[in-house]
Amino acid sequence: MKLDKWQQDFLNAKGDKILCTGRQVGKSVVCSIDAAKYAISNPNSKPIVMIAPTERQAFALFDKTLQYLLDKYPRAVVTKGLKRPTKTRILLRSGVEIYCLPVGSSGLGIRFLTIGRLYVDEASRMPEEVWAAITPALLTTGGDTILLSTPFGAQGEFYRVWINSDDAYNSFSRFSVDSEQVMRDRPISLSWSELQRDRSLMVLERAKKRMSKHQYAQEYLGEFVEDLHRWFSDELIAQTCTLKRPEVINKKFQYYLGCDIARMGEDEGTMEVIQKIDNDHLIHVENIVTRKQLTTETEERIINIDRHYDFVKIFIDAGAGSLGVSVFDHLLKIDQTKRKVVAINNARRRIDKDGHELKLMKTDLYDNLRALMEQNKIKLLDDEDVRDSLRSIQYEYIMKEGELSTLRIFGNYSHIVEGLIRAAWCVQYKDINIWIDTIKV
Repeated sequence: MKLDKWQQDFLNAKGDKILCTGRQVGKSVVCSIDAAKYAISNPNSKPIVMIAPTERQAFALFDKTLQYLLDKYPRAVVTKGLKRPTKTRILLRSGVEIYCLPVGSSGLGIRFLTIGRLYVDEASRMPEEVWAAITPALLTTGGDTILLSTPFGAQGEFYRVWINSDDAYNSFSRFSVDSEQVMRDRPISLSWSELQRDRSLMVLERAKKRMSKHQYAQEYLGEFVEDLHRWFSDELIAQTCTLKRPEVINKKFQYYLGCDIARMGEDEGTMEVIQKIDNDHLIHVENIVTRKQLTTETEERIINIDRHYDFVKIFIDAGAGSLGVSVFDHLLKIDQTKRKVVAINNARRRIDKDGHELKLMKTDLYDNLRALMEQNKIKLLDDEDVRDSLRSIQYEYIMKEGELSTLRIFGNYSHIVEGLIRAAWCVQYKDINIWIDTIKV
């Protein structure tokens, strides 16, 4: 594998490092190499620990590190047998241990650890409580801290480290890399063809047209944007995500399903089950994430879940470009689901009794969920993926000359929340023929 120049510069740097980048530039690849090389060259050192807000994120960097060790040093480095690698631990013959730990919202999993070298992936999304838990783990070792992330608004410890170069933060070597630069300047080789470069630049152009200027700057140029804000605060998430999954279904309550069907080219969709306690109180009983499913598989999954819960309504994202259109059309033809399924799309508009158009925007759906959370009228599952999806939601106001500002809501891991906002609409739902006019996100 031929490294980009910035990746080689990163590997050559010693001590604390912070890597602020756009998407898909190779930051986890270079950090996995960095961790492996450090482990090889520092036998019997204190543990190397890799953390991220969720297990899925932490394991991505950990797995790349293991693969590099196995590929580069296939026989002499990684222990085998009873001490072979697990999903959370690699033990080297030199005595060095590498751990992979999700930290959740509090950092409980890393308290009382002694760390020789720390890698924090998705550092911009790490809750404040976690940073307080990390600090003592490095006190007695003087270990290095490596932060890697795409920005997430102008807030948090990752942002503070990046913008400050005073005594508290001057130990960090800073690396800024944007996606355009990497795709454009990467040398043509066996692993990076001219066709790949051109197609990557075309994907970026499409993203630039689809996204707002601020969102594109954050996601692909690696810039901190003050005009982007969190929709759900950490405090609100913490007070709401408190439930364990129930072991049995209570048939005396009503159940609703909110579905966000994966769009073309996307990997994950979601099905969120909400139990309605009364007209004002809801509890979240199941979060089902689907990955790379055919529409027929999704339809069958919904039908099977409905047999289990006997939903009052099934709310489906059936907007333009969504596979939900096909799923919705097929469910309308099935006796079991045809009177339950409700499309949330931009195909039609609801008319009130006086003949006026009533638009239900996506902001209404998001406002409803946040209001329920703030008023303590909904409790969600204490699930790291649910928390991560809530944390990912941002908003901005887009100003156009001569027009009123437009509120835009988006997130790069929004599918769980997209299912939740639909299921939670059951507290507002009245019209059996409702069609929802959404804004594009």
